[in-house]
Amino acid sequence: MNAFIVALMRSPWVRTLLALGVLLTIILAAKAWHDTMRDPVIERLVIESERLPAGSPPFAIAFIADIHVAGPDMPPERLERIVAQINATRPDLVAIAGDFISEKRSATRHYSAAETIAPLAALQARHGIVVVPGNHDHWFDWPALKTQLQRLRNVTLLENEAAQLGPVAIGGVDDDFTGQADVARTQAALLPLNGPRIWLSHSPDIFPSVPVGADLVLAGHTHCGQIAYPWGGSPATMSDYGETYACGVKQLHGKTLVTTAGLGTSLLPIRLFTQPEIWVVELRPAT
Repeated sequence: MNAFIVALMRSPWVRTLLALGVLLTIILAAKAWHDTMRDPVIERLVIESERLPAGSPPFAIAFIADIHVAGPDMPPERLERIVAQINATRPDLVAIAGDFISEKRSATRHYSAAETIAPLAALQARHGIVVVPGNHDHWFDWPALKTQLQRLRNVTLLENEAAQLGPVAIGGVDDDFTGQADVARTQAALLPLNGPRIWLSHSPDIFPSVPVGADLVLAGHTHCGQIAYPWGGSPATMSDYGETYACGVKQLHGKTLVTTAGLGTSLLPIRLFTQPEIWVVELRPAT
C-alpha cells in the first residue's frame, strides 16, 4: 500500500493536480483578503419623488449597514477611514441600518460599545445621522450601544418611529430578524410628516409589507451573502425570501428597495465575491 502511494505521488498527473490545488487555494485566499479588507465601493442611485417641490436641490443620503466592529477585519481604526470616505461624498443625511458590533466567536478581538461607536462621532451631514438597530445589536447589548449613540451630536434613533429630517420623512423600523419590527406603527408615525417617504430597516424582509407610496426602503442584514458564488447568488442570505431581496436594487409596486452588502462580516471574518459598500442615494424632484 505504501509503495502504491509513493508511486502515485511520483505520477506527473498527480503532482500537477496537487500544484494546481495549492495555486487555487492561494488565489482564493488572496481574493478573500482583498474582498474583505478593500475600501468600500461607492454605489450610487437616483430616485425621483413627486413629494419634492420642483426646483428643490438634490438631497443625498449616504447609507451604510452591518459595520460589525470586531477584529481582525473591522477594528475601530478601519471604521475611522470609512467615516472619512463617507464624509467625502458630502451627504445631507447619513442612514445606518444596524449591526454596529459583532460578537462572532471567530473574532480576534471584541470591542466595547464605546469603542464601537466612537469613530462615528466624526460623521458629517447637514441633517445628521439616523439609526435603527440590528439583530446583533440586540444580542450584544442594545441599551449600551444606544447610550453611546445618544452621546453623538445630531443622531436620531428610531425604533418603529419616524422623524422629519430636512425635506424627507424617515421611518425607522426595529429589527425584523429578532421579531421587533412594527411596520404599522412606523407607518402611523410617518403619516403626518412631509416629503419623500424613506424607510430604514435592518432586514429587507419588511419590503413587501411596506405600504405602497413609499419612495425608498433602505436595508442591510444579508451582506449580499458575504461568501457568494462567482457567478452570482450565495449559499445563505439570512432572508426568508432567499435571493429575491438579498442584494442591490429591487422594485415592487412603485417602491424601491436598496439592500446593501454592508461593511463588516458576521460568523466568519471573510468575504468572497462580495464587497463592502457605501450607497449614496440622491433624491430629486420628479421630472
